Amino acid sequence: MIKQLAVLGSTGSIGQQTLDIVRALPHRFRIIGLAAGKNIDLLTKQINEFKPRFVYFLDRDALARLANTEYEFLTLEDIAQHPQVDTVIIATSGKSGLSPTLAAVKVGKNVALANKESLVMAGEIITKEAKLNEARILPIDSEHSAIWQCLNGETQPATQLILTASGGPFLHYSPTQLNGVTVEQALRHPSWQMGRKVTIDSATLMNKGLEVIEARWLFDVPFENIKVLIHPQSIIHSMVEFIDGSIKAQLSYPDMRLPIQYALSYPERLPNPQLPRLDWSNIKDLTFEQPDLDTFPCLKLAIEAGRQGGTYPAVLCAADEVAVELFLSRRIKFIDIANLVGQALEQHQFIARPTLEEIMAADTWARESLAAGYRR
Repeated sequence: MIKQLAVLGSTGSIGQQTLDIVRALPHRFRIIGLAAGKNIDLLTKQINEFKPRFVYFLDRDALARLANTEYEFLTLEDIAQHPQVDTVIIATSGKSGLSPTLAAVKVGKNVALANKESLVMAGEIITKEAKLNEARILPIDSEHSAIWQCLNGETQPATQLILTASGGPFLHYSPTQLNGVTVEQALRHPSWQMGRKVTIDSATLMNKGLEVIEARWLFDVPFENIKVLIHPQSIIHSMVEFIDGSIKAQLSYPDMRLPIQYALSYPERLPNPQLPRLDWSNIKDLTFEQPDLDTFPCLKLAIEAGRQGGTYPAVLCAADEVAVELFLSRRIKFIDIANLVGQALEQHQFIARPTLEEIMAADTWARESLAAGYRR
């Protein structure tokens, strides 16, 4: 059986690596929908190669000028819930992934989820709809994929989820060193090839905080049972501890194509000679340490926002997105990212049990509140 896939965010890092999997396994997967927001040149190449039936691009007029018009223009939501689509890959960045994720689970689709903001902002709403409509959320993040793989086959709940983090490029940096960090340094991740936003979030450890919130909703585990460990080698992608003290870990070479393929092929594992294997002769150490929450306050801010719940996670995501963009445009320092996010959380008027509309309003407030001070 060939699975029909729609890739939302096809020109980004996760989207491109998803298409690598499809190229390697054309007898198992077919692209039926593609969506992108900015890179029309790359999207054009993808359309010509994969010949999808449905396409979305933010600038519809630019899309209409393409020579190849043998497709139907649909919105992200319409692609996500189309009856011909078997699995939707949500690889968009920011809040743009929330609406199509919700649309997909409402019609019972399999959702291979790489977009963190969807579950961080509206995890309770999305997981409730997924259960109601028997939709399956298949995690693509390497850490959540690792936990998912460790939980498969278990009949009793885990007592602790242990998310590992590489520590990014600034592990063991002093506050003085962090004060002088450049954009180029922050984009130089030691283990992973990712998009610019995610790479900066990894450097601040905000990424790991968002993953803690995601894990709470993906696996229905309270925050006190989720732990973060720094593991610089990025070989163990996460671990799960059980009631008897036994711990299961998932290990693999740090390559996002492996968790992407597992989400697409589940419940099968498929051979793919293009995926790298671990060379144990080159692995000398597997080390762990506690994260330094004082030096990397974004992790602490994210976990606390997740614990508080309500509209705080939406404000966290929006403020971080604005702050990261300000840093990438060299208008603030690296250490100011956490300061701006903390400022937004302090000033926000909290709503405990928000509707989707109130979550989106909180997102808008945070963006406008922070951006107002930096308009040229």
